[in-house]
Order: sequence, then structure tokens, then C-alpha cells
Amino acid sequence: MPTTFTEGDMFADTSLKAFVFGCTTQGKLDAGIAVAFKKRFEGLEDEYQKRCADGRFSLGDVLVFVSGEYTVYGLALQAHWKARAKIAALERSMTRVVELASPAGIAKIGIPRIGTGLGGLEWLRVKNVLTKLGAETAVELVVYEKFVRGLVVAEPELD
Repeated sequence: MPTTFTEGDMFADTSLKAFVFGCTTQGKLDAGIAVAFKKRFEGLEDEYQKRCADGRFSLGDVLVFVSGEYTVYGLALQAHWKARAKIAALERSMTRVVELASPAGIAKIGIPRIGTGLGGLEWLRVKNVLTKLGAETAVELVVYEKFVRGLVVAEPELD
């Protein structure tokens, strides 16, 4: 299914029950969009810290956290907050996300401009990875290129 690129607030989109965010392998959700995830999904930070502390979270890995009807995928893109994110880690972890989503019944995943903020990845490279992956999966990837608080972009009506 083609990847959709849009603007708005992925948390305001009630059709989304799964989300992705990038993080380090250090166990802290104290910067960038990770802070919003920590506030929204109670227990996420605790599970993330446990995984990092015991060495079960390396570059390219995926943390799957289920909170009620929502599934959150934390992608290990950076070894440390001072280090740049790795495009290979993004490719590996996003591939794993879609592999996990299908059997879990997840048809649509919200994705921010992952890895481009504190991770320092070039947006066009990230966009190419997400576009290619979207073409290879039945899971709909909805990428929010521009955050606009509270905005939900309606799907176009088909005639």
C-alpha cells in the first residue's frame, strides 16, 4: 500500500491505533517527540528503561508496547542522544514493525518525521525508506511530515 504523507496531529486521528517513534538505546524519553509518547502512554518509559538496562534494545530493534487499544513501536535509531541516527537502523526497525503489525491485526500506523529531529537524518532519505517500505506492505503507513496540533486531515471522498 502506498505510504501517505500528510500534515496534522497523528494523536488526534482517531483512525490510528498504532504509532511509531524513534529513540536511543539509553533508556530516556526526555526529548523530542518521545516526551509526548511518555506522557500519553503510561508504563512505556518503564518498559523501555528495562529493555535498555538489560541490553535487550540495540540499534535497529523495536520495542512493542501495548496500552489498551493502542500499540506503540519504539525504534532504536540512535546509540546515544549525542549520536546521529542511523538510516540502516531505521530500515531494519521499520521493516520489523510492518512484519509485527500484520499478524497483530494492525492495518494503519502513524509515523512522525522519524529520525530527522534530534536524530539528524536527512528527511529525503527517510522519506525514501518509508515510501519504498510502504510499496512492499499491506500496512498503511501514514507519515506526518508537518505537525499541526489538533489537526486531522480528512480522507478524500471517492466518487
